[in-house]
Amino acid sequence: MPALIAYAKSNPGKLNVGSSPTGTPPYLAVSLFKKMANVDFVQVPFRNSLQAVEELLAGRIDVAISDMSAIGYVKSGKLRALGVTTANRQKATPDVPILAEFLPGYEASTWYGLGARKGTPPEIIKTISTAADDALRDPKHVARLEDLGLTVTERSPAEFGTFIADETKKWSEVIRAANIKPQ
Repeated sequence: MPALIAYAKSNPGKLNVGSSPTGTPPYLAVSLFKKMANVDFVQVPFRNSLQAVEELLAGRIDVAISDMSAIGYVKSGKLRALGVTTANRQKATPDVPILAEFLPGYEASTWYGLGARKGTPPEIIKTISTAADDALRDPKHVARLEDLGLTVTERSPAEFGTFIADETKKWSEVIRAANIKPQ
């Protein structure tokens, strides 16, 4: 990763970096990387992350930031992972460093959660939250999710609300800085 950053800095606009379409989490992860590393390269959005990875394997682009759809290629040795965008190393790829080791503070994760309409009674929120937490504590489910490169994180409804607000602020700033427009 340090060599890639150094090359990008000394050769602005020379590297082609693939991702999924404009505005998707991998696309925004590239935008955040460009901003934090202070590099300039050509960002090439594809129909989805897997197409970006396939273009990388075919040698038509230089680098790709993908979701975990690339994990099979990494595990088979067909693709070399330079880093993961998450805050922590992944159990599915424990030898792959996090990008924050090279760009302190970098973190870009795709996450999933459950939401409810404003005004939903607290007892219903508690019932849904408890059921979801119980399902995500099942060792078989956790192991399967980790095999896919996912990490289970439990948050209370209030913590999840704060997380969503923080993520909204962070990515709004990235979108404005990268001048990303709705398409």
